[in-house]
Amino acid sequence: MKYIILLGDGMSDQPEAELGGKTPLMLAKTPNMDRLATLGRSGTLKTIPPSLHPGSEVANMAVLGYDVPAVFEGRGVIEAASIGVTLQQGDMALRCNLVTLTGDIILNHSAGHITTEEADELIKYLNEHLASDKIRFYTGVSYRHLLVIKGGNKQVTCTPPHDVPGKKYEPLLPKAADVSAESTARLLNELIGRSKELLENHPVNLARKAAGKEPANSIWPWSPGYKPAMKSLKEMFGIRHGAVISAVDLIQGIGVYAGLDVIKVKGATGLYDTNYEGKAEAAILALKDHDFVYLHVEASDEAGHEGDAELKIRTIEYLDQRILKYLLEETAKMEEPVTIAMLPDHPTPWKLRTHTRDAVPFTIHRPGEVPDAVDRYDETSAKMGSYGELSGKEFMEALLQFKK
Repeated sequence: MKYIILLGDGMSDQPEAELGGKTPLMLAKTPNMDRLATLGRSGTLKTIPPSLHPGSEVANMAVLGYDVPAVFEGRGVIEAASIGVTLQQGDMALRCNLVTLTGDIILNHSAGHITTEEADELIKYLNEHLASDKIRFYTGVSYRHLLVIKGGNKQVTCTPPHDVPGKKYEPLLPKAADVSAESTARLLNELIGRSKELLENHPVNLARKAAGKEPANSIWPWSPGYKPAMKSLKEMFGIRHGAVISAVDLIQGIGVYAGLDVIKVKGATGLYDTNYEGKAEAAILALKDHDFVYLHVEASDEAGHEGDAELKIRTIEYLDQRILKYLLEETAKMEEPVTIAMLPDHPTPWKLRTHTRDAVPFTIHRPGEVPDAVDRYDETSAKMGSYGELSGKEFMEALLQFKK
């Protein structure tokens, strides 16, 4: 048996009056998701431990079966693995967004979804003026970058910028959670302040403003941590050869620590315009010499953060028609049976524009297994499924029928 997890990041939501009391998943035309539910068994999954923030890093690690509170070290260290940055003893890594500030508020977390080429110029410029033997910036993808501070103390309270669009930023600046981290908090605030001075009139931002685009006029570091001690999926579940497909550094980094091959797809953007067909084809090709594929699609999460219900519906339909349909057709032709599972990592309600910790709907179709009575894929229907409500690693155990 081979396995594929299709994960629509942030795909689930909550009912809203503006949508007739429904969610985008309920309104979207998803015949292939409904077919998967009809063929398989459904349930809901709690991916966010009570002690942790409902971030994609936490949720995706939970989906993959990790005891997240025991191994979680922040988002920055995971993205360091994806970028290829080797952390040394005492290195503190943080995710470092390029953001747009206007007046005294955070306008958005993504600097208007700045291109990687533009961002790379800005990150190199910051290194020219701010880097030292202690401080270094590394270019990631689009607005998502990395800051490494040698000897930094992770006991710093930082706010994820995607959680606070439209909020005043000064109360949200990094703060020491412990007296030992006061110097680290001061340093982070100094770096934010200096970045604002340096970036405001950089040629990249002048050109963006002239074109009516939002400037990347500040950094915003968050999610500090040290190198984690994570077992591979082979060590945990016996998966011999697995792969991860995603446009997002974070997911690729989790894949590196999980012992998965990282497969990059040309034109994969992490947005609504991603190369859906290319990702689907890459997943089927990977199944020829891999036992397990984790296919991650970011688009619905970004639509939720933008507060765009119509776009979120469209991204869900794209996933259904341009990825899942192909997966169902191609896996049916394979000699070795393929179990297909589908779920989000967490909800990203379009009206809230941030993540929540509600349980997410999932469906698992295992060829030859008797299905349950659920014939639709959405937040309400999944609650009627035969799996009931699972938590954390129970999803991977159910998917793999894993017994210790």
